Amino acid sequence: MSLNTLKKSNSLDELLGAVKSENAPQEKKSYVDERLWKPTMDKTGNGYAVIRFLPAPDGEDMPWAKVWNHAFQGPTGQWYIENSLTTIGQKDPVSEMNSAYWNSGVESDKEIARKQKRKLQYFSNIYVVQDPSNPENEGKVFLYRFGKKIFDKIVEAMQPAFEDETAINPFDFWEGANFKLKLRTVDGYWNYDKSEFDAPSTLLDDDDALEKLWKTQYSLTDFTASTNFKSYNELKTRLTSVLAGSVTVGNVSDESNPFDDSPDTTVTVDTKEQPAPTVEVTSENEEDDTLSYFEKLAEA
Repeated sequence: MSLNTLKKSNSLDELLGAVKSENAPQEKKSYVDERLWKPTMDKTGNGYAVIRFLPAPDGEDMPWAKVWNHAFQGPTGQWYIENSLTTIGQKDPVSEMNSAYWNSGVESDKEIARKQKRKLQYFSNIYVVQDPSNPENEGKVFLYRFGKKIFDKIVEAMQPAFEDETAINPFDFWEGANFKLKLRTVDGYWNYDKSEFDAPSTLLDDDDALEKLWKTQYSLTDFTASTNFKSYNELKTRLTSVLAGSVTVGNVSDESNPFDDSPDTTVTVDTKEQPAPTVEVTSENEEDDTLSYFEKLAEA
């Protein structure tokens, strides 16, 4: 643009338009992953749906992704909710700290390590066969996040414990089986014990329709791509913030490194962040019901 053009232009209107845009009410952004499906509980605390686990997406090898994460509350009242680098075979600051706690030989240290332990999540593509609470989901492909309890049922279907049971591949389009998801609320948490696979059946009778469905599946390798994990230093900084205060491991004082593998370390981490409001979340069944645990965190 020439100087003459600049001289003739009336930039005031443009600037006022920009100000008006800045001051306009902003649309609230949703951070909910619309790709993820989850069952809905009714007023009685029960839930029911029928889903079908789908094969590995085109170009990928496995029909599930496995992700380790940590979710715990520090003395600051803040939550540490992060994927663990151990998922992709790298060192993780929480795992290193937990190793120090566990190896100290002090029972109170071991209890801290238990509270900060890794938790396991799986992700798979599913086809929603029945969703009475949300019928608009039926006939669609979603990602489904689940924990060890449901994964154990998948493994049991592939490797049945009794001779009179036939092994199935739950992820097969033609010889797989629908999964009847039956949820109950037990002690305030979702329980999947009653869930079971139906008899083997073809998902859809039309192979062309199956191929079209297959092509709409979401990538699972993205969940374990290194680019989707924070760096060691980023996680260490966050952990330091959450644990602001005194971190004691064993009986010897050493303020140089809160992530030292030595079992006898006492560390003071000094940060200026104010404590966040305390949110109490407890579960007697964290390992078997990881999803329920994270639902509680989301609602807090």
